[in-house]
Amino acid sequence: MCTLENRRNLFILTLTGHDDHRLSPSFIASILEALSKVKSQAFPGSVLITTNRGKFFSNGFDLSWAQAAGSVSAAADRLKHMVQIFKPVVAELLSLPMPTIAAISGHAAAAGFVLALSHDYMFMRSDRGVLYMSEVDLGLSLPDYFMALFKSKIGSSSVRRDVFLRGMKVKGEAAVRMGIVESTHDGENGVMEAAVRLGEHLGARNWNGEPYAEIRKSLYPEISRLLGLPEKVISISKL
Repeated sequence: MCTLENRRNLFILTLTGHDDHRLSPSFIASILEALSKVKSQAFPGSVLITTNRGKFFSNGFDLSWAQAAGSVSAAADRLKHMVQIFKPVVAELLSLPMPTIAAISGHAAAAGFVLALSHDYMFMRSDRGVLYMSEVDLGLSLPDYFMALFKSKIGSSSVRRDVFLRGMKVKGEAAVRMGIVESTHDGENGVMEAAVRLGEHLGARNWNGEPYAEIRKSLYPEISRLLGLPEKVISISKL
């Protein structure tokens, strides 16, 4: 489902398995397990980079698994289940005691877009890949924490309108202009190299992870409250 690699201070979380990396319950559990390991092994200067193999970063929730339940009501229950168990993934990323970077080497749709946006920084390929919230095309409503995350991370209401109400498929250069991603790069290697460069730069600051996480939560208070992330009082250790 996913692999976790250590490169000195960098934790590299790679989404593997099926090409579209659908977020099934087992895939979500695999990501949560990896994030738990990252958190337990964190030290000052740690950085997380999340990336993917194949055409998709993630194509969102596993709707085929939901529909396999048979009835409409059973499928809806399975979809609600995925919405609920994915919420801790967003919470873990927003409270992780280190900078986080998404190196998006492929399409990121629906919950896959949410997964990428839960990171502090995002990089995309210039030659392939789109960001896409497919709910309006699929006739699905949005979980409250999805919208809260987008409101926290994307300041332009017109961009959010186009993403949600037009179902716009946003390519890399457009995502840069919209302020969603940092920059675009050629190919999978180019995206990863950019993410590693930033990761090494941030890691060299040797920040204490716990204050970093608290500052991040205070930067995004609406989504942090919705996710039930507690505030902690951090002692002033460097003054």
